[in-house]
Amino acid sequence: MAELQIRFVDGAAYEQYMGAWSRLAGRVFLDWLAPPIGLHWIDVGCGNGAFTELLAERCAPASIDGVDPSDEQLAFARSQPAGKLARYHKGDAMALPFASGVFDAAVMALVIFFVPDPAKGLAEMARVVKPGGSVSAYAWDVVGGGLPGAPIQIEMRAMELNPPRPPSFEISRIGALQRLWKDTGLVDVEAREITITRTFADFEDFWRINLLAPAIGSIVAKMTGAAAGELKERVRARLPADAAGRITYSSRANAIKGHVKR
Repeated sequence: MAELQIRFVDGAAYEQYMGAWSRLAGRVFLDWLAPPIGLHWIDVGCGNGAFTELLAERCAPASIDGVDPSDEQLAFARSQPAGKLARYHKGDAMALPFASGVFDAAVMALVIFFVPDPAKGLAEMARVVKPGGSVSAYAWDVVGGGLPGAPIQIEMRAMELNPPRPPSFEISRIGALQRLWKDTGLVDVEAREITITRTFADFEDFWRINLLAPAIGSIVAKMTGAAAGELKERVRARLPADAAGRITYSSRANAIKGHVKR
């Protein structure tokens, strides 16, 4: 299986195909996390700020620092409402540009499977959090077919197109996340599944939005018209519309939380 080499460089496009999914999962995740108000947060791999917005809206944070390697994603994040509170930094999840023990909570939303060395990324999250602070993440269940693009990717594989997976996709297993959190020395480790459902206006709306995903759109763009049409019709058959023509289906993420030892 190929590794995902495509960088996320279009914040507006990311908002259309993944932002809505991210917020749906993020709301469930934050309800489960139940953080106190007034914390100093770091959002690692903040991307276009979709989850950062949730932190600002729902958690009454004292501060938020977002870190991401993409200038384009960060530019979009700064243009959003949370940009008035959040400070955004270009940086690497495996070498965070902060001193040790300066945050109350570190979070990584839909990112850990993109980190080349997840153990190093988690160690950095734990390093910058104060003793007793929270370290948490959620990730699409890539191995278990929980990705939002799964209906298309299943049919791609049936046509031997081999859509790429994130480089560290195995870490998305709930057991792998639990082992990683415990091996890093975090305590009070808990994990859960998050299942969320999204509705699209019709199949054309679903198809258009999913083609914005680099792992899908880049493959379809290289296909012949006949092959792309076949793929589209195979996916259409997999996702029957309701009486109003809407397409509804579910995706699944695995969530994990723990604390730095006091």
